[in-house]
Amino acid sequence: MRARRAEEAQREGTRVRAVLEHVGIAVRDLDAALAFYRDALGLEVQAAEEVGSQRVRAHFVSVGASKLELLEATAPDSPIASALEKRGPGLHHITLRVDDLDAALAHLKARGVRLIDEHPRPGAGGSRVAFIHPSSAHGVLVELEQAPAAGARDMRVRRYTVGNLELISLCDGFLRLDGGAMFGIVPKPLWERKAPADDRNRVTLAMRPLVVRGARTMLIDAGLGDRQDAKFEEIYGVERERNLDHTLAEAGLAPEDIDIVLATHLHFDHAGGFTERTLGGAVRPRFPRAQYIVRRGEWEDATHTHERNRASYLADSFVPLAEAGVLQLVDEDRTIMPGVRVRRTGGHTQHHQMVLIESNGQAAAFAADLLPTLAHLPVAWVLGYDLYPVDTVSARKAFLAEAVRRDLLVFFEHDPAVAAGRIREAGGKRHIEPDI
Repeated sequence: MRARRAEEAQREGTRVRAVLEHVGIAVRDLDAALAFYRDALGLEVQAAEEVGSQRVRAHFVSVGASKLELLEATAPDSPIASALEKRGPGLHHITLRVDDLDAALAHLKARGVRLIDEHPRPGAGGSRVAFIHPSSAHGVLVELEQAPAAGARDMRVRRYTVGNLELISLCDGFLRLDGGAMFGIVPKPLWERKAPADDRNRVTLAMRPLVVRGARTMLIDAGLGDRQDAKFEEIYGVERERNLDHTLAEAGLAPEDIDIVLATHLHFDHAGGFTERTLGGAVRPRFPRAQYIVRRGEWEDATHTHERNRASYLADSFVPLAEAGVLQLVDEDRTIMPGVRVRRTGGHTQHHQMVLIESNGQAAAFAADLLPTLAHLPVAWVLGYDLYPVDTVSARKAFLAEAVRRDLLVFFEHDPAVAAGRIREAGGKRHIEPDI
């Protein structure tokens, strides 16, 4: 009896624990499918999501604890296109959610189960997925899915090459801002799936300055810095146990190595790290050899605040730069150093600017708050913080088209999990391919 119980316990310990996540349905006529599921049945259909790795567009339909997934092909070689060609519209697969996809695949492989995917691939909503061959599941295509960890984060130093330039993505830690403020008029049920909120409705954001090494060594933005008091840190959920000091050192650099500090704008989560407090209490430039470059209009707005923008600017982040004689103001779009130029976008602030980096036919963009996270890819998902939201929509729309056309490596300054990626387009829909 004891031996049998031990054997049962061992089997239980190695069993793949799975729950039904959704049922996938291949559709040829999406409008007709929506007319049935949404209009006739009255079910809630979520916003469509592009899954570039599978060349498919997914529309999730909530049905209690599980979902239906309406699938339409975005390319002729999509698995959904092949399924429609062979069998017509209808049931395509079932998806089972597992806690540890890698362990589940190893377990199934050891038991002789035939797998279509021996290693996970990207799925919808940032998930990881893998398919089991129908021959091992009695004619049913089974997808295993591991949901992204809530609040997934990446603080690692990331290195990239654009032509002759080296780009190093750093991290100054994380802060939390109100989800409604980060997504403006977008309803919470839509954005929360991409950016989970805490019990105070705050979403987690990274602060990712970027080093560009070429003719000179430039730092774009500098995170929050360390001059905030305990009340500020509690309100904004600041986590800087690992910060810019650590990641700069890990990149093999010291503050003295920085020649230029370039500001996209002067909000506290971008410019707070421009200065530091001495032991005597004075505030001084943090990068002693650097010249700090700021848009003149942004400087004027930051030093002449009003009720709408006052909370976003902390004077001791930037006023000491002028007092120390290290401030340079620029009036227009221009080249800052070979291969690096600024372009005004407006929107977030009147003079918010992005940074374009180009060398030997390759290009990258540091979009700052024009496109702060992967979740802000939809053109209309504009920050409530934006002073000129219609300008943001116009600038983002133009930038996304350019990013696709030029194959730009785009840096996401606030995404907690992804430092950079490329904007892809298929079937008239865009998605982001993370560069990991």
